[in-house]
Amino acid sequence: MLTLYKPFWKKLEALGFPENDVSSLQNLTSAKLKNPVQGDYPRWFEALSSLPPITANNVGFSSNAITCQGDEFDGTLIKQCYQGLMPWRKGPFDVFDCFIDSEWQSWMKWNRIQDKLPELENKLILDVGCGNGYYLFRMKASRPLLLMGVDPGLLQVMQFWSIEKYAQSQAAILPLAMENLPKNLAYFDVVFSMGVLYHRKSPVHHIMELATTIKQGGHLVLETLIVDGNEMTCLLPTGRYAQMRNVWFLPSVLMLTIMLERNGFKNVQCVDVSETTMQEQRSTKWMQFHSLDKFLSEDKTKTIEGYALPKRATLVAEKK
Repeated sequence: MLTLYKPFWKKLEALGFPENDVSSLQNLTSAKLKNPVQGDYPRWFEALSSLPPITANNVGFSSNAITCQGDEFDGTLIKQCYQGLMPWRKGPFDVFDCFIDSEWQSWMKWNRIQDKLPELENKLILDVGCGNGYYLFRMKASRPLLLMGVDPGLLQVMQFWSIEKYAQSQAAILPLAMENLPKNLAYFDVVFSMGVLYHRKSPVHHIMELATTIKQGGHLVLETLIVDGNEMTCLLPTGRYAQMRNVWFLPSVLMLTIMLERNGFKNVQCVDVSETTMQEQRSTKWMQFHSLDKFLSEDKTKTIEGYALPKRATLVAEKK
């Protein structure tokens, strides 16, 4: 897999990233991939390696999916390879007529916020906790200078490369967590953190980390689970939240605004608040584990633990 990153390292150098930082990112990525210990890595690697060398002559977005289409392909082999990379949580994707119906209908979130985002054209973009890169593929249409994601999940990284093989977006996802990145990597114009904050034991520390990656005057796009209330309202679940083990902190929009303002940001705007529906998140043949409908009360008015239904907000803030 390491050979997949060679063009990306050259791109970072061409954009003026300091040699020490590029070298650090290379070494961290190499260390993670040379000793993979997550999940069923051999199966994932076999699936990725078995994808045939086909040229896609039509790459884009249609029918709510990232699409790669072409001529003369073995549809059975392609489907087998992508099934080897299950479960697919973000998407959907349609690759040579293999429709990957992901758990999350990620297009719904993107459609809600895309017209409210900072300018992406000719910008350097970082997506923290980016999963399999669905949103990076969507950002490509805005013609940014750089698309870089970070996510510690090797399955998600390999899913990304399986799509990138045909999409040729020139993006890359490093198999790293936010805390693994070199300090003070403040080269990015726009940084996305979507669906990460509530998984962090220290949400303020996550905001501070994000601030260190953004140029002065650049922007943060922060999406997270929230609760209704005033500037003093937050929820710290006593155990699970909607059956998720690692949910630590759900603030109100007003509290989150103050957190951003006190930790390096100004001009904070909430651009979207939406309840998560069973149309947006559900089990499919490509993600066969329990999903949102199993995480709610019998009458679907609360989470199974008795908390308010999942609601997410997206905020955009400028780096001071």
